Amino acid sequence: MEQCNIEQEHCQKQFDLLFDKLDKLDSAIRGNGKPGITVRLDRLEQSTKIYTRIIWVLLGAALTALIQYLLR
Repeated sequence: MEQCNIEQEHCQKQFDLLFDKLDKLDSAIRGNGKPGITVRLDRLEQSTKIYTRIIWVLLGAALTALIQYLLR
């Protein structure tokens, strides 16, 4: 009976450690008042789209200017 209680306590400690780790992961993903990983990833994706558009516009403008210069 004593052995059973010792094993149960050990298992309970291990589960408590796992639950703590899961809570930390959940709070990192969701944020809990701060921007979490999902929000930060979404912001990075949005900024990447904006930078990509800016680069294409600049390349298009530079190419247009070059063609105009060469045709004169």
